[in-house]
Amino acid sequence: MKLRKVSAASAAVLALALTATACGGDDKDSGSSGGGDKKITIGIKFDQPGLGQKTPDGYAGFDVDVATYVAKKLGYTEDQIEWKESKSADRETMLQRGDVDFIAATYSITPKREEKVDFAGPYLLAHQDVLIRADEDKIKSPEDLNNAKLCSVTGSTSAQNVKDKLAPKANLQKYPTYSACLNGLQTGAIDALTTDDSILAGYASQSQFKGKFKLGGFKMTNENYGIGVKKGSDLKGKINDALEAMVSDGAWEKAVKDNFGPADYKNEPAPKIGDVKS
Repeated sequence: MKLRKVSAASAAVLALALTATACGGDDKDSGSSGGGDKKITIGIKFDQPGLGQKTPDGYAGFDVDVATYVAKKLGYTEDQIEWKESKSADRETMLQRGDVDFIAATYSITPKREEKVDFAGPYLLAHQDVLIRADEDKIKSPEDLNNAKLCSVTGSTSAQNVKDKLAPKANLQKYPTYSACLNGLQTGAIDALTTDDSILAGYASQSQFKGKFKLGGFKMTNENYGIGVKKGSDLKGKINDALEAMVSDGAWEKAVKDNFGPADYKNEPAPKIGDVKS
């Protein structure tokens, strides 16, 4: 009888211990803000040097730096970020389907896009510009692009916009990629390449092109880069708070210099949240 009493008591103690252990495990999981399988999925470009690029060492660029900073402010460490390629034509669909939590991918804020998604920001004011050879002295304004060989990347409307509005005699040359345009610019096969100045600065900042090209500084359009989120998402306000913190603590300016500095990019000051330039 005595042995049976001890066994019953032991069983009761063991049951209590197991219950306490289970409760302790639940408390740890629910109270850990950065543990477990917590992840955030962020859309970026994978093929834009200086902005969003997949490299053998990971991911690099201004958009990557901005997105990483924002994610940290939202409570995620770098190893909890899952990067997903967001091509221009896929961005709205990716957000609507919930494939990503937010997108930072040279994503200009426009009324048409705002019908489908929400934007935090803007976090960078870019402009359509041209990239020319460093020793070029004849192209000093958009009008000087008349009769010049202007690179048009397949699928882009930038060069056609220049021809339609500023230089009707520009000779458009179609190339498959920006890299191909740069090679043509280097060899003299083309005279200028046009797209957003931030994108041009990113390409020109690559080590193999350092000192070979310069930006025209024409500021032909305003491109307000925002961070896209799903329509109605409460992330918009939280991301705006993070962007304001990034500017105030100097991290934004550092990211600009780190990614665009070699191209002598004359960036605009950090835009105010909600101030979208037309």
